[in-house]
Amino acid sequence: MRFMSFVASLAIAVLFVPAMRAADEKDIVDTAVGAGSFKTLVAAVKAAELVETLKGDGPFTVFAPTDKAFDKLGKEKIAELLKDKKALAAILTYHVVSGKVMAEDAIKLDGKAAKTVNGKEVKISVKDGKVYLNDKAVVVKADIKCSNGVIHVIDTVILPPSDE
Repeated sequence: MRFMSFVASLAIAVLFVPAMRAADEKDIVDTAVGAGSFKTLVAAVKAAELVETLKGDGPFTVFAPTDKAFDKLGKEKIAELLKDKKALAAILTYHVVSGKVMAEDAIKLDGKAAKTVNGKEVKISVKDGKVYLNDKAVVVKADIKCSNGVIHVIDTVILPPSDE
């Protein structure tokens, strides 16, 4: 009986462990697409021609605004940005930091700034146990592991300093 139980446990492990690992094996773009709450972000990444970059080796840390975060900009602003590839790329790359920064690492950066891929810095602060970017966006879900980095979900689109 124990042998049968062991065999059953082993079969379950063989069948389900690869499925559990598959989520970590998806890159940042595929993870965002699969989540379903980043449709505007994915459309923007495509419009700015950044898909291949974010599918690259990385590692990258992406502060990913949800669709609701983009809604705060308004439909007109989003439409305008989707037509201006340069401005859109500047905003999107402001949401990306080189390297893999997990939530516990971000908390250690309280009061400091991190250099984004677009070359400008984003201020990181911690208040009441929540991580903020530029005192505006809140990380609402952290540490979504991807094959080429990590995604932290934020509730507001952050704009580079010259665009604020």
